[in-house]
Amino acid sequence: MQDINDPRRLLGQIRCVLECVNCLRLAQPLPQALCYVPGEVQYKICKDPTSAASSRSLLTVWEAPGYSKQNLKKIARATIEVQKGSCVKATGEEYGNANGLWVKLSKEQMEEYRSSCDMAEGWVLLCRQEEGGDRLVPVESPDKTTGQQQLFGIDYKPISRWEDVVDATYSMRLGRKPKSTQPDEDAVQKLRFIPPSWTYECDEDLVHFLYEHVGKEDESLGNIKQFVESINVSTATEENNLSFLTDGNHDTYWESDGSHGQHWIQLNMKEGTIVKKLLLTVDSTDENYMPKRVMVYGGERDSLKKLNDIIIEDNLIGDVCILEDMSSHLPIIEIRIIECFDEGIDVRIRGIKIKSSKERDLGLTADMFLPPNLVRYPRMEAIDPDVLYRRALILQRFVKLLDNVIHHLVPTWDHSVGTFSQLKYIKQFLLLSKRRSALITQCLKDSETSKPNFMPRLYINRRLAVEHRDSPALDPTYKKSVFSQVYEGLKPTDKSEKPLDYRWPVRYDQWWECKFIAEGIIDQGGGFRDSLADISEELCPSSADSPVPLPFFVRTSNQGNGTGEARDMYVPNPSCKDLAKYQWIGQLMGAALRGKEFLVLALPGLVWKQLTGEEVSWSKDFPAVDSLLVKLLEMMELMDKETFEFKFGGELTYTTVLSDQRMVELVPGGSNISVRYEDRLEFIKMVQKARLEESKEQVEAIQAGLLKVVPQAVLDLLTWQELEKRVCGDPEISVDALKKLTRFEDLGATDIRVQYFWEALNNFTNEDRSRFLRFVTGRSRLPAPIYIYPDKSGCSSTDSLPESSTCSSTLYLPNYPSAKVCEEKLRYAAYNCVAIDTDMSPWEE
Repeated sequence: MQDINDPRRLLGQIRCVLECVNCLRLAQPLPQALCYVPGEVQYKICKDPTSAASSRSLLTVWEAPGYSKQNLKKIARATIEVQKGSCVKATGEEYGNANGLWVKLSKEQMEEYRSSCDMAEGWVLLCRQEEGGDRLVPVESPDKTTGQQQLFGIDYKPISRWEDVVDATYSMRLGRKPKSTQPDEDAVQKLRFIPPSWTYECDEDLVHFLYEHVGKEDESLGNIKQFVESINVSTATEENNLSFLTDGNHDTYWESDGSHGQHWIQLNMKEGTIVKKLLLTVDSTDENYMPKRVMVYGGERDSLKKLNDIIIEDNLIGDVCILEDMSSHLPIIEIRIIECFDEGIDVRIRGIKIKSSKERDLGLTADMFLPPNLVRYPRMEAIDPDVLYRRALILQRFVKLLDNVIHHLVPTWDHSVGTFSQLKYIKQFLLLSKRRSALITQCLKDSETSKPNFMPRLYINRRLAVEHRDSPALDPTYKKSVFSQVYEGLKPTDKSEKPLDYRWPVRYDQWWECKFIAEGIIDQGGGFRDSLADISEELCPSSADSPVPLPFFVRTSNQGNGTGEARDMYVPNPSCKDLAKYQWIGQLMGAALRGKEFLVLALPGLVWKQLTGEEVSWSKDFPAVDSLLVKLLEMMELMDKETFEFKFGGELTYTTVLSDQRMVELVPGGSNISVRYEDRLEFIKMVQKARLEESKEQVEAIQAGLLKVVPQAVLDLLTWQELEKRVCGDPEISVDALKKLTRFEDLGATDIRVQYFWEALNNFTNEDRSRFLRFVTGRSRLPAPIYIYPDKSGCSSTDSLPESSTCSSTLYLPNYPSAKVCEEKLRYAAYNCVAIDTDMSPWEE
């Protein structure tokens, strides 16, 4: 086994990652080495302990991987006999579905077993989805010296793992490279195959699908109550008892209070629980309280057996797996802390996580990609599930390769080396990374400062702020706003006083104390949170009818025109040059990211992408700002000369209107130069560039403030959606809140359609409800009134989709035959019909 930190190996992996990024961006087949599948693998048969002993094994070989009672007779099959102690030869191609995990046998391999069935290839179950049955386990070839090469005193045998093939292909080395086992070319081409309609956006959708269905596995590990009857510990301090082991909070911990080497945690497992993963949450900042060596024992209370012995890395912050893939129920599991770092006496454990199931976890299966599961991903619905399955497999390989090198691609807090530039193109792929979360935590910990020696006390007059919010024109300097009162109050009063750095520990959850003049409130955290909420509301008012009391953000054109799918968004004001205050806004965002408070800012993805360094594009990102302009330029690009002359007639000049309603010239003297038909494409590019960069200066100032509080590496490792969620929180759109805002017209409260409607929304996820709200109102957050009318046709048809008019926030609800059908149709419309908006044409004024 080669050293994973070998510089030669790491550089080779980085070269491969770089090539993969280019392939993904251009929707081209991924490298051969990444898609390598060996042509021959040997498997040992592990007999089911419940079955009768036998000197031979009979394996059923199927023509295709998958069977059911309905197609059992339709699929050809044969039987091969394997003698006791011998191995089964197969290709390295595997396939997972509802039956289990399969492996392919070539025609030549089947002939070795004298199979009489005339099949081009055969498939054998490696292991079933449910417990029980024989299993096939890959083993090393018994002939360990065949094909070895003597090279500078090192023996190389043919390699058969894709990781080693990547290393051999991309790493620089002296002499001849090791040879690989002959690949299964057919399987390699299946992994490299890309449908004609495939795009980079399809890969992003697939990553999000995998994150929802596979990548969130660890999120379900926190609640161990469903698996454990009780927990006992050796000792505990009064302040840090065993309850902190299961509270799901990384900032709390169980701390022992006993002798060196005598600390343990005992889990009394519920009947039938079979552990698939057992993890401890540790933190290297605990120094000599951090466990270094852990042993795990399990079994009956009086006869515990040693199951594992783990050495923990000294710089780990996060979860370490101490036990996995148990095959039977263990009534007692005992975790013994043998040693702590730096000869520490007591230990701190920040959490225990368990994953358990009575079914085997076979990871990805092709059945996951059937059309009913893809309703939230319309770009993938028409793609063959087998193609999606294999594409998902190869994306997982890419992410694993990326994980191996990611800590070398981002800068640390103490260094100024830039980030691997190609990372901005694959931000969404980081959702599947297993190392990213620990890296983010480590970077935040390393850049943390101690809490201030004193808490600033601010005197805020909210009555004046309310007056200003109602009539901003009366106070153009906005000094009465809560924003300005807090900003001015936090300024150092003398040269020796340092400004706040906002890089405090997460448990420091009150940044300043508020004294609200004439309100008599004693601030124990509530007043501070009220001031943050007031600042958020002043920066980006939630009501479309309220004036904007501060000059830092302006409403998007979509909000002003009442068009598009994001009508409640704001963008940085291109006219505002108070960059110091933009930096302070960025610092508040960084403090929210680090802590538990939120600064709710309704900004489109265009802004968040620029803050995280992701690539922005006109077609994907700007419709959330000015959808009418995007449509207009699309039409202009495609129109013929006659139509162009008719629509514009020499009146179109080299100018454009920014979000702050200022008209700017695209070229010197552009207001006096007419755009010719032949030059329209150049004009379109100029408009796109001007609009995409209209708030560049302000966004850079916000980012500079963010980077004073948060390391560059954290922004590099977060997707724009995650940054938004960490800063603004996850806005909950509850059914109760929707009920208060929904009005039914010509439909009584007892109407079956109303009952089906609310039952459907109750079954929606929060994301589903957000999409539904956007489909009906064009807004993604509350408050937003909704008016529901019966479908104009009035018939009961399971094929008709609901219609909406976002201009009037109206939904036309068909008379569906059941709540299930209603749920399916509403969800489909919410995810697939958002772009259908006929409220306004780009030609209308």
